[in-house]
Amino acid sequence: MSIGLFDLTGRIALVTGSSQGIGLAMAAGLARAGAHIVLNGRDETKLSAAAAALRDEGLTVFESVFDVTDSAVIDRAVETIEAEIGPIQILINNAGKQHRGPAEDFLDADWHSLFQTNVDSAFFVARAVGRRMIARKKGKIINIGSVQSELGRPTIVPYTATKGAVKMMTKGLAAEWARHNIQVNAIAPGYFVTELNKALVENPDFSDWLCKRTPAGRWGDVGELIGAAIFLASDASSFVSGHILMVDGGLTASV
Repeated sequence: MSIGLFDLTGRIALVTGSSQGIGLAMAAGLARAGAHIVLNGRDETKLSAAAAALRDEGLTVFESVFDVTDSAVIDRAVETIEAEIGPIQILINNAGKQHRGPAEDFLDADWHSLFQTNVDSAFFVARAVGRRMIARKKGKIINIGSVQSELGRPTIVPYTATKGAVKMMTKGLAAEWARHNIQVNAIAPGYFVTELNKALVENPDFSDWLCKRTPAGRWGDVGELIGAAIFLASDASSFVSGHILMVDGGLTASV
């Protein structure tokens, strides 16, 4: 297999929620494979610091500060990116949040906030970018699901509902846009060491349970998501669409 299949040289990739954690790791990985990266976040200071660190490696990085839950703001941001940087050829819908609590006590506002960040944003950004990809008859969209796209767990019922929605949105968009040569897939991470999981990582009981539950016997490192992102962003996946790629150390494959 030619290494050229995985070459992203010069391709423009927008990664939402990429000032830290999984989003930043995948953005860096795509950039090292040759892509020109547009980092996104709401905190301009944090985003600038992340971009500066990548530029120090000699990578081509741009910044776009906008709220992924506001469809009008998204449309303007995508229009600006395409006018000033170039056509978005790769989109990674990574922006997400977690909020834990027992279902019987979960507040309406927290439920809606989770859906706005984890589901609405993925659809709104995919819609804005997808319109342009359809016109060009080419594009790659990667949504970020979770092992909770397939499995439930106490205290995160609303989060699980959002990730189930992301899974089915991925399949629906794949079915609708494949005829336009747009591949829509998802990466479903297991448990990784990130800021989002900080409380769990620091909980010895949970960490011990997780390592015993996961066949690989450990937490994942965010760098281990890069290969999956490059594959789904590259020509190597030209006939792959609607797929949910589990990157979970075997967790969802075992009982």
